[in-house]
Amino acid sequence: MSTRHRSVGFLGPAVTFTEEALVSQQDLASMRHQPFNSMFEVLDSVQTGGVDLALVPIENMIEGVVTSSIDALAFGTGLLIQREVTMDVRLMLMALPGAKLDEVKYVRSYPVASAQCGKFLIRHLPGVVIVAANSTAEAARDLVESGSLDTAVISPPRAARVYGLEVLAADIADRRGNKTRFALVGRDSVPPPTGRDKTSLVVYQRADAPGSLVGILGEFVARSINITSLQCRPTKASLGNYCFLIDCEGHVMDQALGDALRNLQMRAASVKFLGSYPADSVGQVDDPAGRALREDVDASYVDEDGYLLLAGVPDQTTRNQADSWLADVRSRVA
Repeated sequence: MSTRHRSVGFLGPAVTFTEEALVSQQDLASMRHQPFNSMFEVLDSVQTGGVDLALVPIENMIEGVVTSSIDALAFGTGLLIQREVTMDVRLMLMALPGAKLDEVKYVRSYPVASAQCGKFLIRHLPGVVIVAANSTAEAARDLVESGSLDTAVISPPRAARVYGLEVLAADIADRRGNKTRFALVGRDSVPPPTGRDKTSLVVYQRADAPGSLVGILGEFVARSINITSLQCRPTKASLGNYCFLIDCEGHVMDQALGDALRNLQMRAASVKFLGSYPADSVGQVDDPAGRALREDVDASYVDEDGYLLLAGVPDQTTRNQADSWLADVRSRVA
């Protein structure tokens, strides 16, 4: 990470899972840390220059994508993902000293965390009222301030030590081995390729027509590019209008992925590039078998200029626009 980056924002207050993920990264741990009260504030501060970087949760193993982060990156900002960080998640039910499990009437936590513990809550606290908090740490802090003995919170283990709470039940998530994936985002640059990279993008359909998704996915299949995540999200433009959020293996500087993105830009209404960055854990990016398959497919299905012939030949103006788009994205690689 560049030495010009001196501050990093995260969803506060202290002892959120995001802060734990942040301090697990040596270069980020040495920066100034700025907590914020909401995901929007975190990302907006990077956008406006209040902080250089931000670390936000984007996916949980049990609950799936964190929509507040994903939607902000896809629709609300021009930020680029710099890195992904994956962390084990442990959730505890905790309360003030003297509170008893069978007397708990309210459970406060971040909604994603509460949802991960649904089975425990149904079995052990039937009828309890679930109250949303902006973060797991905020729930713990507010409980201390309220002094309420009929309220428990779902928070990480460190919150009990920091806020002086007692653990009523440990490891209450529905599944053991739970993990959350975080994204480090910044304003301007794309990290250079490492050979084990991941690329994220948003693809908007040109038209809601039969086979449109197949055409989008075909660009990746034809080049043996592995898609690691595919999410469908409303565009927020009109009811029934959807786009696709795609994570795939590879870097925008890779020839095969660059060609796929260029073709998507030609055939889709719009492609928003969210970043190419080092992957925490992916399969082999450019194995010999996959490379040979891409070469065979390209030899059979691309024209003399390297454009995949899946849905007709685009006109020269469209080709030029797609080439300019790809060149602009690649110009941002550090």
